[in-house]
Amino acid sequence: MSARVLVVDDDPALRRALLARLGHWGYTAAEAPDGEAGLAALRRDGADLVLLDLAMPGRGGLDVLAAVREEGLAPDVVVLTAHGSVEAAVEALRGGAADFLTKPTDLELLRAVVERTLARRRGARVTSALAERVGGATAVEPAASPAMRRVLDEAARAARSHAVVLITGESGVGKQVLAERVHALSPRAAGPFVYVNCVALSDDLVESTLFGHEKGAFTGAVARKEGRVEAAAGGTAFLDEIGDTTPRLQTKLLHFLETGQFERVGGTRTLSVDCRVVAATNRDLEAEVAKGTFRADLFYRLNVVRLRVPPLRERPDDVLPLARGFVERFAREAGRPAPRLAAATERALLSCRWPGNVRQLRNAVERMVVLCAGDTLTPDLLPPEVLLPTPAGEIPAELPLKAAVRAFKRAHIARALERAKGNRTRAAAALGLQRTFLSRLLRQLGLRDEDGPDASPAEGDGD
Repeated sequence: MSARVLVVDDDPALRRALLARLGHWGYTAAEAPDGEAGLAALRRDGADLVLLDLAMPGRGGLDVLAAVREEGLAPDVVVLTAHGSVEAAVEALRGGAADFLTKPTDLELLRAVVERTLARRRGARVTSALAERVGGATAVEPAASPAMRRVLDEAARAARSHAVVLITGESGVGKQVLAERVHALSPRAAGPFVYVNCVALSDDLVESTLFGHEKGAFTGAVARKEGRVEAAAGGTAFLDEIGDTTPRLQTKLLHFLETGQFERVGGTRTLSVDCRVVAATNRDLEAEVAKGTFRADLFYRLNVVRLRVPPLRERPDDVLPLARGFVERFAREAGRPAPRLAAATERALLSCRWPGNVRQLRNAVERMVVLCAGDTLTPDLLPPEVLLPTPAGEIPAELPLKAAVRAFKRAHIARALERAKGNRTRAAAALGLQRTFLSRLLRQLGLRDEDGPDASPAEGDGD
């Protein structure tokens, strides 16, 4: 059976034109003159796809879209919006729309969007069970902090859609790991995950990497080569450092995101591919748009679902779980039992600001595992920069108050223990605490206290 497409628009001339074209393309087409009539038609007859005008008298497109989701109606929705109303279209995408087109609508572009959306719908039906199995078995890096748990939850919800995902964050925070998680939890999990670095020496090199080239397209192009987006067909293309692309490449990327179509470098034939795009950058794209170095329309296309990965200094609760996970991983790769982290080593890890984020932590742990000759990872195995003292009271201003207080407690107690050379009784005296209460704090804050000399007995059990 042909797919059923419902056109909801208050412009009768446009409705007639779209109905005629959809019928010519082989679809079963129906129409509704406003939002209420469109919802009634959906409830009565259903549809695979709705072409929905946003600006209608009475019940507007955004209200219709919300009702579609609230009532559990099943169609994919492509919204139609007047030129200059891109912000409204982005709001619709965040509300569950599959795509958007601006008016006046280019019919070939419309056809490409309709075909792509319906193809995704068919693919989602076939692979949903597989996606559920893969999603349930996916391992992710441990996240103890509320901030990172929120990011992972948002990523899981975004994965179930086909929307473009933009991942932002400093270098080394794990943007690629998050992109891989989005792919693994998506209906495209059985397809390839293809990495593309958008930073290169020239436009031609990046464009060739993305879209491929024909023989003779440039010096050294001795044979035809498929691009990375072709290799990602049925899966996900991860465009890393997209904020570093040049204006020329941004134009080509925008066309590809809108249509799924491209041409190889040096080629004249238009090719199509169905792949999900996840992009990442460590730049502030809104600031780049304001400066004129990044296209506003491309930013709108990318900024459908934005996931910000916080730097490690904003989530100190994740430091030790991540470190222990890396210890297990590198010990397993070396074929040896996993050594334990000494308490003094954990305190050093918690005292570091980690300007290189998770990547720096991973490298520091790998160094310790490689150099360790026994069963304990001691502080002398850490890189020198990790052992540099953090100025007292240097707590990230971005932290919520509760997290900042916790971070201050950890850093302050860790320094007291270092000064007392691990002796908990002397550290407790310096802090004005009873030793039993300090031990309780150490456990609560994730600072293990089993190491270090402590010849003095505990001084009572009260607080």
